[in-house]
Amino acid sequence: MTSPAVSSRDLPHPAREEIRIEGVLHALSDPMRLRIVRELAAVGEDLTCSHFDLPVTKSTTTHHFRVLRESGVIRQIYRGTAKMNGLRDDDLDDLFPGLLDALLDAAGRQAVRLGEDEA
Repeated sequence: MTSPAVSSRDLPHPAREEIRIEGVLHALSDPMRLRIVRELAAVGEDLTCSHFDLPVTKSTTTHHFRVLRESGVIRQIYRGTAKMNGLRDDDLDDLFPGLLDALLDAAGRQAVRLGEDEA
């Protein structure tokens, strides 16, 4: 019996039980990462990295996606040549009921208050 081949393009993600509140809060404490998560939540489907128009360099954007993935906030998978990003809202809601909704609501209120309502 052979084991399935592991692609060099497989990206490491924490299992649900490995996701920690400290990591989630850290990941969402950055305005660019919060912006990514707000957009994923608003759209409700997986989006490519290139979909996001962030005012930072490509390497910084890559860093933000890696922090979100490694904290368990998003899941990244390859579809063809595109790296797709999806919010792990089911995992987060099971582990920390209401947290993501409360943070997204607060971020939305802040964006309106500051005149930054983009996502």
